[in-house]
Parts: sequence; C-alpha cells; structure tokens
Amino acid sequence: QLQASGGGLVQAGGSLRLSCAASLRTFSNNAMGWFRQTPGKEREFVAAISWSGGSTSYADSVKGRFTISRDNAKNTVYLQMNSLKPEDTAVYSCAASTYASVSYDSTLYRYWGQGTLVTVSS
Repeated sequence: QLQASGGGLVQAGGSLRLSCAASLRTFSNNAMGWFRQTPGKEREFVAAISWSGGSTSYADSVKGRFTISRDNAKNTVYLQMNSLKPEDTAVYSCAASTYASVSYDSTLYRYWGQGTLVTVSS
C-alpha cells in the first residue's frame, strides 16, 4: 500500500529526492510521515505533512535541509533532502497516519511501507 523509492548513494553535501506512492485508501485524508532507522537504533521521526499540505513538521536534525511535500492527485509524498550528511545515512520509510494532522509519534501511523536505503559518504 506504500512504496518508497529514490534512495541511493550520495556524497556529503549532495541531494536526493525520495518518493512514496500510496493507495488511495491509505493516502486519502491522512497525514503522511517519513521516518528513518539505522541498525541498533530506534526509529526516528524525520518529517510529516498534513492531509491538506498546509502544515509540516520536521526533526531538528533535518530542519532547513529537508522538505516534505505531497501531491494528492498522485497519492504521492516526497522528501527532498539537501546538504546531506553522513549521519543522514539510514533506511527511510514512509507512513500514513490515522489522522489528518501532523505528528511525530510513530504509534499514530497505521500504514508503513518498505524502506529505501540512503547512504551518504564523507
């Protein structure tokens, strides 16, 4: 129901754009979020966007470098990642919330997609 893509290997300072295509049922009326995880660490909130797209939220670690957006006509959410750092290396997953408003709380996200690996070399 959710399929993330766009990961890859990039040098520090570079950019990547992740995409997450969703089914209408999982996308419609729901806020969407991006989370990331590295081995041995807890899942970490990255960014979220409300159903309308009018409200966004970012982790402090990515604020000013990452931008989340959505195209409701295409049932797709994006994560534009600029000025990437080696510490951004992780598996990035998209998720659909059970609510229309943004949240950093992963327990409020009902649907999860397979992740896409982002590797940032120094």
